[in-house]
Amino acid sequence: MKTTLPVVSADDVCEPDSSPLPVSRAEELSVVAKALSDPVRLRVFHHIAANSGASVCACHLDGLFGVSQPTLSHHLKKLVEAGLVDKEMRGRWAHFTVRPEGLHAFRAFLADLP
Repeated sequence: MKTTLPVVSADDVCEPDSSPLPVSRAEELSVVAKALSDPVRLRVFHHIAANSGASVCACHLDGLFGVSQPTLSHHLKKLVEAGLVDKEMRGRWAHFTVRPEGLHAFRAFLADLP
């Protein structure tokens, strides 16, 4: 016995549940994603974040991550530019603290995923 199946269009079965992420939001979120995509930066960020809100002096970071001081400075600069950490100069030393709101939008984006 032969069964004839109904013909359906792609629109009937492939309709998206949501609209695409707006370009401006994607660009904003990608700054944070790029900043945390580097393993050294991720480790530096984690180290600063694990300090329970207290600042971390750059002088205490040198030598912890197996990179030169200029490379460490570059990574810290990228974290500051991404809005993930704040930098405060105290005399000749830079002190870094995590900006809790820096991850807020990224966390919200991840929480909205199915």
